[in-house]
Amino acid sequence: MKKIFIALLAGTALFASASENVMSCCGTLPGRFAARTMPDHMVWIPGGTFLMGSTDRQAKPDEQPVHPVQLDGFWIRRTPVTNAEFRQFVEATGYVTTAEKTPALEEIMKNLPPGTPPPAKEMLIPASLVFQQTIRPVPLNNPYVWWRWQGGADWRHPEGPDSSIEGKDDHPVVHVSWFDASAYAEWAGMRLPTEAEWEYAARGGLNQKPYVWGEEAVDQGTVKINIWEGRFPVENTAKDGFTSTSPVDHFKPNGYGLYDMAGNVWEWVNDWYRPDTYARRAASETPAVNPQGPDNSYDPQEPYTSKRVTRGGSFLCNDSYCSGYRPSARMKTSPDTSLVHTGFRCVLDAPPPLP
Repeated sequence: MKKIFIALLAGTALFASASENVMSCCGTLPGRFAARTMPDHMVWIPGGTFLMGSTDRQAKPDEQPVHPVQLDGFWIRRTPVTNAEFRQFVEATGYVTTAEKTPALEEIMKNLPPGTPPPAKEMLIPASLVFQQTIRPVPLNNPYVWWRWQGGADWRHPEGPDSSIEGKDDHPVVHVSWFDASAYAEWAGMRLPTEAEWEYAARGGLNQKPYVWGEEAVDQGTVKINIWEGRFPVENTAKDGFTSTSPVDHFKPNGYGLYDMAGNVWEWVNDWYRPDTYARRAASETPAVNPQGPDNSYDPQEPYTSKRVTRGGSFLCNDSYCSGYRPSARMKTSPDTSLVHTGFRCVLDAPPPLP
């Protein structure tokens, strides 16, 4: 069920409330990789143990407690999947994304509290969520003000039917649901990363630092990532040069040579969301080994809606309501949701590179 319907009809928020200081690819090894050679867009992340989560002042309850996690090595894409790469997938398979399909009323109603009235028929159209800048300051606990259910918005038309991705082949694909991201990953012989793999890779070897670049505040020094700069959602000064997505390799990579692990677009991971995932994991006396996340989802803010995790923040993040660009930050949404600021990258289970 598309999250806009759940949010609007159940009267709940798209993201956590401002009072919480947030507003906030499965397959087998392709034969062409048998000789342990990898295309340049894949980076090997050596296995190891790290502390997952955060005690930083901006950390939310679902990022705690900090706990040890042990991972095997894996390959991960250097960048999020781009428009050009997603186009290749669509052209090869004829795949139709979630946003390009008419929502099924019966599926929507399964995820709503009992007694919720059905959505208006005019909302049951192929559509996706787009951002709309406000003309005056608004309360940051009401995200409906800056999100719009836009008919005809999809990965080819990120702002609606009259927009296009012409000239943006190297920008991350957006308006992809978790199902779309998983379908691409399977086609590519890869999978979506686990939440633990994503955070480990995002940290780039900087264990327990608040940001992927270290400790310097995001608004200090040189421009580091693509986020909202100014007063959200009224004014974006575009100090970083962008008001929407940016090319996937425009900003400096992290310590592992990975781009856009902070800002630009949120990225789907494989895990179901639960706020108590870390507490359950930390109850064990030994490090969690290659954790796959919980078996099911539960979000007390929207108990009837199953959700998957997204990571990394986006071009809409601003410290006034969202610090999602921190490597430990977690966001969640229903797997059939697609938004103008959400994409993905893939990982691959394969032998390490030859010495």
